[in-house]
Amino acid sequence: MTRNDPVKHFFIWPALLIVLVISIFPLIYSLTTSFMSLRLVPPIPAHFVGFGNYAELLQNPRFWNVAWTTTIIAFIAVTLQYVIGFSVALALNRRVPGEGLFRVSFLVPMLVAPVAVALIARQILNPTMGPLNELMTAFGFPNLPFLTQTRWAIGAIISVEVWQWTPFVILMLLAGLQTLPDDVYEAAALENASPWQQFWGITFPMMLPISVAVVFIRLIESYKIIDTVFVMTGGGPGISTETLTLFAYQEGFKKFNLGYTSALSFLFLIVITVIGLVYLAILKPYLEKHK
Repeated sequence: MTRNDPVKHFFIWPALLIVLVISIFPLIYSLTTSFMSLRLVPPIPAHFVGFGNYAELLQNPRFWNVAWTTTIIAFIAVTLQYVIGFSVALALNRRVPGEGLFRVSFLVPMLVAPVAVALIARQILNPTMGPLNELMTAFGFPNLPFLTQTRWAIGAIISVEVWQWTPFVILMLLAGLQTLPDDVYEAAALENASPWQQFWGITFPMMLPISVAVVFIRLIESYKIIDTVFVMTGGGPGISTETLTLFAYQEGFKKFNLGYTSALSFLFLIVITVIGLVYLAILKPYLEKHK
């Protein structure tokens, strides 16, 4: 069979149509449901409410609270992941002794299921029986409310996110660093450029495209955080650490308010899309400058 052989359409189009149906049908069904009042418990017949679910969500203070909490967790966690990840990737790119061992060690957290990581973190940070607080008590320090006070709980969730997903940033940035041309650095060395001047003038601009992609991917993933929060705090104390996806879970799988949950999911999609567009629009001039 040649490249232009029409027989290829008999193989391509059925598969393409199946993928489209599987991918698009749930989206269309969910979008339709978001304009309906549909509750399974207590059972209420579905009826069209237009943008009623969206208006109700936008007037709900809980929605804005979880959106703000999710944004705080996502932005702080991704910033720390990028700074730490870039630093470690630069160190590994210098061919430090034991580089192979470090690479494997750094990748281990990423390979563990988030639920397992969150469960271990919850045991370690338990305010009364956790080994961390017991160690601090042995040294005369008071117990800290890691999971029972809002700021400490958000800090604990961010710490777990950073610990688990920084290896992904290291992996991607290290791959990018190893593709940079050596002759540029040799020319900079001939001009006696300091390590900082080489980093700021050469490495960082050349790594900007991959950095933008890595941060973008991690930002989207961080906005979808649910398992870590669900296991560590359950959204508490109160609803102070509840995130958008956990809020959707509570509405969809505990209250079975399907229309409301579908509207929440699409508002979540709009929030992510707006953040992504703003992020790319801000960085576009810098990307074109260093293209």
